[in-house]
Amino acid sequence: MAVKELEKERAPQPAGFGVLGWARWFWRTLTSMKTALILLFLFALASVPGSLVPQRGVEPDKVARLFQQNPTLAQWYDRFQLFDVFTSVWFAAIYLLLFTSLIGCVVPRAATYLRELRRRPPAAPRNLSRLPHHAALTADLTVEEAARRLRARRFRVDTGDGWVAAEKGYLRETGNLLFHVSLLGLLVAVGIGSLFGYRGNVLVVEGDGFANTVANYDRFIPGREVSAESLEPFSFDLKDFKASYQVQGDKKGQELDYSAYLRVNDTPTAPARDYELKVNEPLEIDGTQTYLIGHGYAPVFKVTDGQGQVAFEGPVPCLVEHKPTLTSGCVVKAPDARPSQLGFLLRFLPTSVPLTDGTYASAFPGELQPEVQVLAAFTGDFGVRSGRPQSVYELAPTDLMKKLKPLVMGTSVPKPLAVGGSLDLPDGAGRLEFTGVKEWITLQIAYDPGRMPALIFAGLATVSIALSLMIRRRRVWVRIGDGGAVEVGGLTRTEGSAAGFAEEFDDIVKVLTAGDKDDR
Repeated sequence: MAVKELEKERAPQPAGFGVLGWARWFWRTLTSMKTALILLFLFALASVPGSLVPQRGVEPDKVARLFQQNPTLAQWYDRFQLFDVFTSVWFAAIYLLLFTSLIGCVVPRAATYLRELRRRPPAAPRNLSRLPHHAALTADLTVEEAARRLRARRFRVDTGDGWVAAEKGYLRETGNLLFHVSLLGLLVAVGIGSLFGYRGNVLVVEGDGFANTVANYDRFIPGREVSAESLEPFSFDLKDFKASYQVQGDKKGQELDYSAYLRVNDTPTAPARDYELKVNEPLEIDGTQTYLIGHGYAPVFKVTDGQGQVAFEGPVPCLVEHKPTLTSGCVVKAPDARPSQLGFLLRFLPTSVPLTDGTYASAFPGELQPEVQVLAAFTGDFGVRSGRPQSVYELAPTDLMKKLKPLVMGTSVPKPLAVGGSLDLPDGAGRLEFTGVKEWITLQIAYDPGRMPALIFAGLATVSIALSLMIRRRRVWVRIGDGGAVEVGGLTRTEGSAAGFAEEFDDIVKVLTAGDKDDR
């Protein structure tokens, strides 16, 4: 017993998998068709948050509003990079894994396909009656004639001693391979766009302009190979903005259409031209596209400080708080006011109407009765010169700020300011005047050199997947014996297409047994 145990201990143990073994296993798993399909599904699934969650590169105003309305949720979104889905680390990881997997799939399959193209159809089996499709008949047919008639039906043909082999349907594998190559091409096109393209967002108020330089963007996302000199030197002025809304019915207030009227200079020396910018109709200049993605109101204010000097004057873009009525929140900062800085929290009502409880609301998104509610006024140090970045859409609280009190008289809310109205602050701190209304637009400006290649590869993928689904791979053999005995056998190499091949096989038999006149 002890001897057996000793021999068992001395017996050679199986070697471990090892680093090289694990590397081979990982590569085979990554480059398998199953993994490629899983990664393709994950790639599509990972794009879903980019449609559901507002993206900083497309809708920065909605991102800012979400931080105001639900800061906890917005912080979690930001931690998981859901505001920048397509530039996130996890999206890039899926992209690179899919890219590697497709290369590992396509290269071996391409080599196999090339070998298949050079290979002749296999010789006829000895017993054709065992094939799924079989016919035995008597006909005056030679090997050369059978080969000619099968070639006329676009079969690849090989002949031997008393037999003919024919094969058809190589375009199925061609379509399958092209589909994977197209997916790879799409990923390459996206990569080219990420390296050599750029996109950015800018907010422009009526009467102002924009020049395509990095400094003028509110948010600029360049590719790794993009420099400031890469940008097309165009510019434009926003002359006017027009929006139309549904005025009756259940959908009253719904946007019907809106347009921005621009005065465009394609280059610094080019003559100016007029252009009407509409949704889904971008301005394109040498491959750089400018999209109209949003709009809102920018009421014009004038702030006079306690020393009688104008501390601020101009339009203030307001964030939309209620889309159906375009009720908007505004922040006015006057850091140059003396003896103390002034700040205001306001609400803009495009069509102001009084409610039964004494408050006011907007009844329509159009500018019919524009008024401004003064929600709060502050004086003190707002920290705008502290060096810390601040949003223009919020008034960050500090210990040196003081809220001014007599904005609410008794228990009633003061009437909103109409255009031309003003509000005097207590203790001679200053005055706020509402002098007019302008509108703003948000634009996305993008240059993507991979856009056209991506379109081509997407079209190629559609055509190639149709080829792989519609075409059947099939083989036919003919044996010609003595005395005019002819055997025909056939099979399909495509799963689930045997029923469709039965009719084609009958036609092939008819062609082989028909005379020259019928064949023609």
